Amino acid sequence: MKDKKADIFNCGRELFYSNGFKDTNISDITKMAGVGVGTFYNYYESKEKLFLEIYAKENENIKKHIAESLDLSQDPVTIVTKMIEQNFNAMNTNLILKEWYNRDFFRELELHCREADKNNDASFRNFYAELLKEWKAEGKIRGDIDDELLLALFDSLAYIDTHKEDIGIHHFPQLMKYLVGFIMKGLTE
Repeated sequence: MKDKKADIFNCGRELFYSNGFKDTNISDITKMAGVGVGTFYNYYESKEKLFLEIYAKENENIKKHIAESLDLSQDPVTIVTKMIEQNFNAMNTNLILKEWYNRDFFRELELHCREADKNNDASFRNFYAELLKEWKAEGKIRGDIDDELLLALFDSLAYIDTHKEDIGIHHFPQLMKYLVGFIMKGLTE
């Protein structure tokens, strides 16, 4: 039996990836999936709800790819810098992930991603939390800062990310690179 929900999801992902959120509509998705529009609504209440699910999965996949691509034998500053660079590259080249910068849709997207991360034991946050503990135990970063505060330093970057419009979106990528650099240098010197 055909898995219609998976077909809708996969076709939606393909269309969002090639056309972006705005230029993809439900009828395009259902046509590609070979189902009726009514069938779409049996699984998703809106294009936005489908997109949120696709975005969360795409974000999870890119974070997993980034984590797997890192050479963890390198120094902490290099590793974190590469993580940030790869993340920004993905956000700017993948039309699904690029929606993070969509002012009209951002708040809903942010809330959905936070909820998805809470329910995901293998989240990227858990990855870097473990990495920080390991670096601290190995003496690669300062040992005088407790683990919760270390994590809070990096969590604050996510807070800044959610206020990029207030800061100025044109400054945002460079600002994040500088802040990460300052944090890492402060932790390693």
